[in-house]
Amino acid sequence: MVEAAPPPLHRGLPDDFAIWEILVRLPPKSFLRCRAVCRAWRSATTARDFLLAHHARQPALPLIYGLGRDIESLDIIPFDHRVGVATADDRLLSVARIGGPYVRPCISCDGLQVLYIGVDQLSIVNPATRQCARLRGFTVTDTHRPVGMYPHSLSGEYRILLAPHDPDDSYQLYTLGSSQPPRQIDIDGPVVEELSPFTLLLFHHTLQWCADNVITVFDTIAESFGEMLAPHGTDQFVMDEIYGGVLFEVDAMLGMFSLNAEFTSIGIWAMHNYESRVWAFKYRVELPLAELTVQFGDFKPYCCRVPSSWDGDVSMLLQFGDWLLQLDMDGKVVASLRRHKGLLPTQHRLKQTLVQHSFFTALEGYVVNASPFM
Repeated sequence: MVEAAPPPLHRGLPDDFAIWEILVRLPPKSFLRCRAVCRAWRSATTARDFLLAHHARQPALPLIYGLGRDIESLDIIPFDHRVGVATADDRLLSVARIGGPYVRPCISCDGLQVLYIGVDQLSIVNPATRQCARLRGFTVTDTHRPVGMYPHSLSGEYRILLAPHDPDDSYQLYTLGSSQPPRQIDIDGPVVEELSPFTLLLFHHTLQWCADNVITVFDTIAESFGEMLAPHGTDQFVMDEIYGGVLFEVDAMLGMFSLNAEFTSIGIWAMHNYESRVWAFKYRVELPLAELTVQFGDFKPYCCRVPSSWDGDVSMLLQFGDWLLQLDMDGKVVASLRRHKGLLPTQHRLKQTLVQHSFFTALEGYVVNASPFM
């Protein structure tokens, strides 16, 4: 008697449906485990079109960096504040730890992280694929600093924008995977001190920063600078004393927030139609500053961030003493997270990607799942 074959693991579920409706939505770690189920799944999910679709469906989570003692390690931590996350600790799970001398964050884009590993050497890492390489021919100088990274839609390249300290110097562009040093570009723009990479927003093919009620816009297609005004009414609020006004994306719209002088309320604006450049005041959030200070410690306004929005719910991330607090639009604490190490909240986002980028293998010191990953 011939023994009956075991039933399929996905009985009654067509492979196409399982692959394009379920696997495509899984986080990278779960997705990689599912590849081992059968050859059909592994073959389909290694194709570039599938990996691009998988990346498109990953959430763009606010990024926090965990700074190790003596700056010899760095945790890459997406702040997962979505509904359904089990516990407060689950909101701060590291996806990768990087080790090395004087390791610290620089810029981020499309799931890729550019980090300083050493005093003046930059490396690029993909936390999801655990790939790392040094940027060949690229050593940070005293004259220029990286202020943004973006995909150049016309060429398909990833490029890094470097701003000068001296307004008489030229801007520079570095192409990932190139063996050439950064090239000079003849454009006018702000100096590096006015363009903090930690508050940078990549929005609608532009890089954007806000300072002194003016938003600086770098068009990543034309590769040129422009300006637009911050929302009317921000004179009632105090721009972030370190970085200036903070921009963010909310429901595919450009948003901005700032604190008032007493740090007791936050104003939030949104631009419903980006082409019209018209701002609308959306929220005034009252902060129970005295109550939170007594319970958690002194407020640190330079760490105030608006992480993101799901289904119209905007949430804020603020730092009081050794605590990171997630607040809703009523000023109520949604989650309180005790810092076990130095945490650096930024406006960076991590949208994890398993897409294999060809530039990695062209770079110096390319490794997979090896040092500097810990």
